[in-house]
Order: sequence, then C-alpha cells, then structure tokens
Amino acid sequence: MLAVIGTIPDTAFPMVKGEVFLENEMIRIRDRSAPVNRGTAALIAAAVKTSEFLGQSLPFACLAGDIGLGKGSRRIYQTLVKEIGSAEITTIVFHYLQPDVDWHNKVLFAIDDMSKRPILIADAGFMYAAKMSGQAGAYDLFTPDMGELAFLADEKAPHPFYTRGFILHEDNRASELISRAYANENAARYLLVKGREDYLADHEGILANVKIHINESMEAIGGTGDTLTGIVAAFVESGMKIKDAAITAAKVNRLAGYNAKPTPATQVTEIINHIPSALSEILRNKKTAAT
Repeated sequence: MLAVIGTIPDTAFPMVKGEVFLENEMIRIRDRSAPVNRGTAALIAAAVKTSEFLGQSLPFACLAGDIGLGKGSRRIYQTLVKEIGSAEITTIVFHYLQPDVDWHNKVLFAIDDMSKRPILIADAGFMYAAKMSGQAGAYDLFTPDMGELAFLADEKAPHPFYTRGFILHEDNRASELISRAYANENAARYLLVKGREDYLADHEGILANVKIHINESMEAIGGTGDTLTGIVAAFVESGMKIKDAAITAAKVNRLAGYNAKPTPATQVTEIINHIPSALSEILRNKKTAAT
C-alpha cells in the first residue's frame, strides 16, 4: 500500500485517514475534499492518476489541516507513532509536515519496529526534518528542487530560510551541490532533483538527467514538483526500481506539462489531467526501446 502523509493549508480540515481519490478536480478522502492546487493535494492527485493508469490500489492518505502553526502536524506525528507499526504499508511519501526533530525521530523508531521496512520517500518539510535530525540516510529517495538541494548541501543551515547565499545563487552547479549533500550525509540513498532539468543522483554523483520538453513557463507553475513526487511514488509502489521509477516519472511529468501547453497562468490541475496520456506515451516508448 502506498501511503501519503502531509498537511492541507486549511485550519478547518480535520485529521482524516483513508483511501483517497479524485472527484471534480478535488481530492476526496472519506467525507472531506480539498482543492488540487499545489502541495500535498497535487502530489496525491498525481499519485491517484498514475495508480489508476497502472491498475493498482489507490493511495492511502493521512492528512490534517495546518497553516504552518504545527497543530495539524503534531496530530499526524502522534497518530503515526501509535499506528504505523500495524499498518500494511510498502511505500511511504512524507510531504509537508512542520519540521520537528523529536517527532521525526519517534516516527522513524516506529518504522524500525515494522515487520518489513517500507520504502521511504520524503519531500518538503519532512525532508527538512530528516536533514536536521541527521537521519537523511535512513531514506530511499528525496525529491528536492534546486533551493531545497542547496539547503541539503549547506551543512550549517538549520532551515532553508538560512541557507547561505553563496550556495543559493549557484543554480547551475547541481553536481557540486549534490556532492556536498552526500559528503555532509544530508542526502537519501537517491536524490531526484527537480528543476529546469531533472537530475537523478546517488552518492557517486549524477546518474542521469532528464531535459526533454523544457518550457520556461513550467518554472512559474506551482505544484509541478509535487506532481513529480506523486508519480514517482506510484511507480515505486508498482514494484519498479527506484532509479527506473525516478527517470520514468521525470519524463512523464515533463511530457504532461508540455502537452498542457503551459503559460504562467496554467494551473497544476491542467497538467495533472494530461498525466494518463503522458504515461501511455512514455511507457509505450520504454517498452519499444526494451524490445
């Protein structure tokens, strides 16, 4: 089972757990809905589209409302520590939770007690908590953008807000930032770096870069990194190896964006609607190349 853990920027959204699906361009979980604009909801929408295409079970989600004050995040942390040990989860994606090192470590301890350790993917706030706790190496995949990669590379920065300027301006030095992140033990087993080009890397350096369908307008659309994380998570849950899943997901996400004919006013839902056709084309080409 693929589980997505994150927050919704709405204080009225209660903590809710269950299978999640799409309804009228909203995510729907039990009796609650949330708009798909960016963040955890966009990640879930992309994971749902990919799971449906692959014919696998829909994702399970654990969500709570939080506008950065931490109340919803703490409820999720507490629930995970109590319940994750008995859950039949094979892949977990952690998205934005307010970074809290103590609660982060309690969640990792609970995961260590599971009979079979799931594949761990982290993005956004939970990736920050993983680095701050010194436990980044416990994860299988991080999905940072270039700014978040700079934070991982900066061994002194306690939060992305304090990332040193000399790193932040080096957008074209992905290889160096990746090396620094691994040298400082602030990276997961794999990094899928989202940007104008997407990079897959491990401790040996860049393994692949994906730069098909570059469109400057994509850089201005919020949520395209979240959709990439959702797609790769669904691929991993399907049994695809992480390296293959990351490269294929990057191609699908970029083609879906290209097919949406994006402008700076394009909403991420328009790109998500193109994920099934992009999946069809990329997986067909992949199958053809393999024969």
